[in-house]
Amino acid sequence: MSNPEKATLTYDGQSMEMPVLTGTEEERGVDITQLRGEMGLVTLDPGYGNTGSTTSKITFIDGEKGILRYRGIPIEELAEKSSFPETAYLLINGHLPTHTELDDFASELSNQAMIHEDMKRIIDACPATVHPMAILGSMCLALSSFYPNSININNKEEIDHTITLILAKMPTIAAFCYKKLLGQPYVYPNSRLSYAENLLQMMLARPSEPFVVDPDAARALDLMLILHADHEQNCSTSTVRLVGSAETNLFATIASGICALWGPLHGGANEAVVKMLQRIHEEGGDVEKYVAKAKDKSSNVRLMGFGHRVYKNFDPRARIIKASCDRVLSKMKKGDALLDIAKRLEEVALADEYFVERRLYPNVDFYSGVIYRALGIPTNMFTVMFAMGRLPGWIAHWKEMLETPGRRIGRPRQIYTGPAKRRYLPVSER
Repeated sequence: MSNPEKATLTYDGQSMEMPVLTGTEEERGVDITQLRGEMGLVTLDPGYGNTGSTTSKITFIDGEKGILRYRGIPIEELAEKSSFPETAYLLINGHLPTHTELDDFASELSNQAMIHEDMKRIIDACPATVHPMAILGSMCLALSSFYPNSININNKEEIDHTITLILAKMPTIAAFCYKKLLGQPYVYPNSRLSYAENLLQMMLARPSEPFVVDPDAARALDLMLILHADHEQNCSTSTVRLVGSAETNLFATIASGICALWGPLHGGANEAVVKMLQRIHEEGGDVEKYVAKAKDKSSNVRLMGFGHRVYKNFDPRARIIKASCDRVLSKMKKGDALLDIAKRLEEVALADEYFVERRLYPNVDFYSGVIYRALGIPTNMFTVMFAMGRLPGWIAHWKEMLETPGRRIGRPRQIYTGPAKRRYLPVSER
């Protein structure tokens, strides 16, 4: 990263030069680190849409061109050639593993997948009304009490061990969350299965009948995990970095990311897609009518799963997942009214000039909700599945932040707009 250029800010008769940093993909940013100290000013950017909180070597996004790369490798290549464990290794360690490194990593994930039996009792104690994301966040935090020697952030070996523990055990916890909601017995991990196969069999298998993981279903899930593995400085990743900057242990830091992801504007977006499809179905299944309402400015109807805050063109992940979605849907033995509505909605919206001109294409949330439903995963588990994919991204950013020289605890500024100084009134005068 070079910084030959400078930007000049003039205010109240004073001028200040600030370095302009240029990234490897020609992204430019003004370094305002000294602004408050020299001129007494802070910048105001609600939602941080124009604020770079850090430099990072992990993920590159170009929203205008529809580009997504992990450690420089296009998402299209990883989706075609890689696996989720390999992609996780790449994000966390910065390079693709050798054959031996990948075998060792995958083997360690399998070997560590079991959770302590006492953790089942914690899940059992949750009320039947609990949302699975509440269990997921709580159990991630609880891992710190079962592995107290894995919270030391100053020991590299312990950090590496903690990373493996989280990646290995969280799918088991996620599957147990699902079984808790169904009132079914827990299904333990099987070390002979791949990461995605294991997650599917722990969720969908039942002791009363044989279960064989469909290879297309496993590949579709593996692909979903890869596509969700990281997405730069989004809400949950920024939360992980902010919480981690206080030197918080990895278990608690990841739990904070899970809580941020729970929000309907973030990880809950694919759940909102299915709720929209259900609403269309309940209103008679008239897709054209619903699309017309979405275009009406006086209507509060929104087309969920179309468009993206970052991507101003087609979401590159959506292109990839659409093909997988079509494969999974074609293998289904029975029809599904919501999936039929989803396919019709996609066709109508992509043929409508209103959406094409505004580049409101189906995004990854639209297809992921459809694909999860096709795999037999219920709506309230969608965000949990998102979290399973995002784990390596959160871990990679936490690790990168920890290894950054001169790191500081996150502490954003504000512009105060409350009352000016006033005196305290005793209760008798109020």
